[in-house]
Amino acid sequence: MMETKEIGRQVIRELMGDAFLEAKDKTRNEFNAPIQEYAEDVCFGRVWAREGIDRKQRSILNVAMLTALNRPAQLRSHVEGALTNGCTVDELREILLQAAVYCGLPAALDAFRVAEEVLKARKLLD
Repeated sequence: MMETKEIGRQVIRELMGDAFLEAKDKTRNEFNAPIQEYAEDVCFGRVWAREGIDRKQRSILNVAMLTALNRPAQLRSHVEGALTNGCTVDELREILLQAAVYCGLPAALDAFRVAEEVLKARKLLD
């Protein structure tokens, strides 16, 4: 049976792809290894791997929460993951509009900018 860290790495690979995981591994060092292991084990290996809600729903929640927290670097990765998990461009727009009402316009404007960059890079938006 796989350990939760191994399960977490598999979930990351499925959400973000091999290139993302390889790039993440290249940044691992003695200082940041504990937090990277925590993310792999707890975030992805225990929570993302759970049943109860599907990955698309988890992505929707993350996009909204990261907008609320105004965390553009993490938001970029989770917009990528949301697209991988089946969110459409229209759904992402609606998630960000909903967040604008409850999180504030400045946070939503930053989130729209990040999402647009990802969508343009994927050629889903002109």
